[in-house]
Amino acid sequence: MTLRQAEGAESGAADAADTAAVSVRSASKVFPSKNGDVTALDGIDLTVREGEFVSLIGPSGCGKSTLLRLIADLDSPSSGTIQVFGKPAARARRDQDYGIAFQQAGLLPWRTVAANIAVPLELHGVPAAQRKARVAALADLVGLSDFADRHPDQLSGGMQQRVAIARALAEQPRLLLMDEPFGALDEMTRERMQAELSRIAAETGAAVVFVTHSIPEAVFLSDRVVVMSPRPGRITTVISTGFSRDAARADALRETPAFFARVTEVREALHGAPVPGAGREQR
Repeated sequence: MTLRQAEGAESGAADAADTAAVSVRSASKVFPSKNGDVTALDGIDLTVREGEFVSLIGPSGCGKSTLLRLIADLDSPSSGTIQVFGKPAARARRDQDYGIAFQQAGLLPWRTVAANIAVPLELHGVPAAQRKARVAALADLVGLSDFADRHPDQLSGGMQQRVAIARALAEQPRLLLMDEPFGALDEMTRERMQAELSRIAAETGAAVVFVTHSIPEAVFLSDRVVVMSPRPGRITTVISTGFSRDAARADALRETPAFFARVTEVREALHGAPVPGAGREQR
């Protein structure tokens, strides 16, 4: 490679990082403890493109949720850099460039569905008329228009999670961060919620970083599955699913040979087996 080609490659990489939804470079996280420092993450490099759905998967304690918290600026890396849409993570948080959803919906029990969805809009002073219209559109997006005046204790677990997703989307973020949002649901409800999330991601065009322990869930939802090692968490393999995101994914995908093949690839990667053709490119 000539000097000019090298300079061009470096420039292209920098441009990609600037326009990416998420750019993590050489990030590590060390937690001090009375028994000595604990390294949760070590040398993480990852780029998530705009509109891309990326799942993080690995054994318990590998740092998946810690990485998500670093991206969300809920914690700070011990070393390395994290950017969201070309900004430092702290600035992206202040600018409300992302929405976030956790395993527990975290709804306010005294508020209705509509009032829960409206919380971020109220906090940022959105006028009442605009707030009402946005809440109505979000309730429709997650299929809860008929339940807008209900309270959380009148909803199923899956419906509560849909409210949480709607709330996370309230300010039209270009990035959605999700930490095992369906982990507490039964299998049938979980599969329905996966299909709903796939549809919502397709309709909004938001990039998604999704933490899960479920291999089929990661494969069904994702453009790429990022496999992480036991602590200290490192990215060992990145597997592209190869499934189209032109529209929300149908349940029929789960029965295809391609789906089973990707599930096998991720499982083998988690167990440390070589995965033929699996990309290790972390962008």
